[in-house]
Amino acid sequence: MNDKLAALPEKVCLAVSPLSWTNDVLEDLGRDIPLETCLNDAAEIGFQGVELGRKFPRTVEDLRPLLTKRGLALASGWHSGELAERSVNDEMAAVAGHAGLLRAMGCPVLVYGEVAMMVPGSPLDVPMSGRRLMPKSELPGYAERLTEFGQRLLDDYGLKLAYHHHLMMVAETFDEISAVMDRAGPEVGLLLDTGHAVAGGFDYARLIERFGDRIVHIHLKDVRGAVMENVRSTDLSFNEGVRSGMFTVPGDGAIDFAPLARFVRDAGYRGWLVVEAEQDPAREPPRPAVTRAFHHILDIFATTESLHA
Repeated sequence: MNDKLAALPEKVCLAVSPLSWTNDVLEDLGRDIPLETCLNDAAEIGFQGVELGRKFPRTVEDLRPLLTKRGLALASGWHSGELAERSVNDEMAAVAGHAGLLRAMGCPVLVYGEVAMMVPGSPLDVPMSGRRLMPKSELPGYAERLTEFGQRLLDDYGLKLAYHHHLMMVAETFDEISAVMDRAGPEVGLLLDTGHAVAGGFDYARLIERFGDRIVHIHLKDVRGAVMENVRSTDLSFNEGVRSGMFTVPGDGAIDFAPLARFVRDAGYRGWLVVEAEQDPAREPPRPAVTRAFHHILDIFATTESLHA
């Protein structure tokens, strides 16, 4: 184990998302980078785990050996949910294969991203101002379905639902996230994404203050402030923003991660921290970028530990 990982509290682990190597939506970004490169880099840098990406095999028989021989665990994986427009029974059928894989790989949570109620066609290619909003009258029913889905995920697969607030989706702003979480039961956990919070117009610490006891998974993403401001002021699409570099890894942008480290240490958070950045690997070579992020996050934890002592 990398000695620097000792700065993390007990039962807190550091993973990396494959998005720095290969984008899940923009398939030209990282098209020629083999999965083995991502996994080798992650292990050699010192990360303890990874999340799923589009190049990963989706059977235990194929996936487990790839991770085990590198000493990596599977932290979780994204599920494109549609409970905004379909029934819990239909969602359970849609998630079965993915949830079964996560359970077999020993994952504690399932990352849920709401992809229904978006602009038809290519919703991440429309200007950010074109995002569809959920009518307030539909929120109670949506939250009820999320709650039932969360309970059934736990009952059937032993997985905690980690609801991912996300640009261009149902819950982007602080008020929208609050509206969903306030109506949903404790069966619905929250995925805190630092980058999507700041890009959504608010300080991620507000989610810690309001829903700290509901946070079950954390994505560590940074934002380049000037690029993000240009994306908003010129009303670019999400995908145009990604291509222009609005997101980056921790330490390369404007976000202060010290409040997050204090929350993890003081509130007794137990689970995964996942370094993540949707950016073009041709512009930002993945290994140097995530290496900087690895050290940046662990240095912050080491500093907050010394202050705490």
